[in-house]
Amino acid sequence: MAPKVNVRIIVADDHGIVRMGLIQTIKRLLPTAIITEVEDYKSLYKVIQKEELDLAIMDVNMPNGTVQEAIDYIKMHQPDLRILVFSSQDEDLYAIRYLKMGAGGYLSKQSSSAIIETALTAMLNTGRYASDEVKEAMFLESLNGATKNSPFEALSDRELQIANKIAEGLPLKEISNQLNLHSSTISTYKNRLFEKLKIRSVPELVEILRLYNQ
Repeated sequence: MAPKVNVRIIVADDHGIVRMGLIQTIKRLLPTAIITEVEDYKSLYKVIQKEELDLAIMDVNMPNGTVQEAIDYIKMHQPDLRILVFSSQDEDLYAIRYLKMGAGGYLSKQSSSAIIETALTAMLNTGRYASDEVKEAMFLESLNGATKNSPFEALSDRELQIANKIAEGLPLKEISNQLNLHSSTISTYKNRLFEKLKIRSVPELVEILRLYNQ
């Protein structure tokens, strides 16, 4: 089934060059699409209040909110609006979490134009999209509940996000700048996730991420 003409899509990302590239890809696939772009969660909410939309494509790390709040807001105000998370975060580590939060799909920013077009078509036709790797992980989880044994299940989405950035070697100040949080807040998150994971050092964090991110 072909997507309907004049589909209304909102692209939410705080990087203008990312929005521009994604919009160009959308226009190539759907020349008649009506596209709105915003750069933070607050602006996303304003558009959702005013306009009926078919698809929301949104980044995770944007100012003035969180992805869980955004998903909940959309479900409340436009329950039929399809949600595609478009992120540079590690797909193996994050995709299933966002799908469980209520997103209809997860798409990596490293995806080729062909994969982006496949994801767009799937979202507009069925409201669902996941890569083959994510589908396989979800299938295995349904069989044996593998992720339930992962210590990361105890972490909140924000704690997991910060854990990943710490493991990448980013200083706490840089993480605070990226996430628009005070350095002291990042430090508190770090201490909390170290307690939950029962670790004492960054090398231990890197190792435990490696073990549970196969």
